[in-house]
Amino acid sequence: MAVGVFDLFSIGIGPSSSHTVGPMRAAAVFAEELKASGGLGSVAGLRVDLYGSLAATGHGHGTMTAILLGLEGYHPELILPGEVEERLASIAETGVLNL
Repeated sequence: MAVGVFDLFSIGIGPSSSHTVGPMRAAAVFAEELKASGGLGSVAGLRVDLYGSLAATGHGHGTMTAILLGLEGYHPELILPGEVEERLASIAETGVLNL
């Protein structure tokens, strides 16, 4: 059985992809499910609680950045580096997430 590099590693934003890839995917799935269920219109706010190693190291390892981007529908293997800074700047300036 042949194993390629992409079978071993995940592509994602850093500095610690182990703390960003899963949370970004989970946030994106949550946002997609929210839209599909028709519940998006009733959302006025959102709270994210982190546990375990994500709670202990999340800020320094980019976990919240990944979650914010995932909630906006971005996926770790598709987001471009330039989009990360652009979206974070907009979120910080406006306080609005585009779910």
